[in-house]
Amino acid sequence: MKKRTIRRSRSRSAFTLMEVLLVLIIIVVIAGFGIRALSGTFESAKKNQAKAMLGILSTSLKEYQFQVGALPSALDALHQQPSDLADPSQWVQKLDKPVPADPWNRPYEYKLNGTTFDLRSVGPDGQSGTQDDITP
Repeated sequence: MKKRTIRRSRSRSAFTLMEVLLVLIIIVVIAGFGIRALSGTFESAKKNQAKAMLGILSTSLKEYQFQVGALPSALDALHQQPSDLADPSQWVQKLDKPVPADPWNRPYEYKLNGTTFDLRSVGPDGQSGTQDDITP
């Protein structure tokens, strides 16, 4: 009778170093694409947040002008009663909290132009008068 030789295949119980490195490279590449895609989304969200706040401030300034008869000298007048009002009884608080900074932690720009106003966020670059400025 012949003896049968049974070959046992070696079963691997662990990954090789090359397999582990390949998986890590794939994960890093996928994460890189995800981060790149999300960075544009965050910037767009900040711009939308600034536009929304500028709309609120613009509406509040127009209401202030209608009630008091003149535009305030600063945005703080929407939250705190200014001391230079001719008739303090006309003032009505428009904002519950002080005017927040824009999404890039800079103050909103407010300039009086006679009976009109200019309101803007200087945007991501922090410089006024550039293409990335945000207006209502």
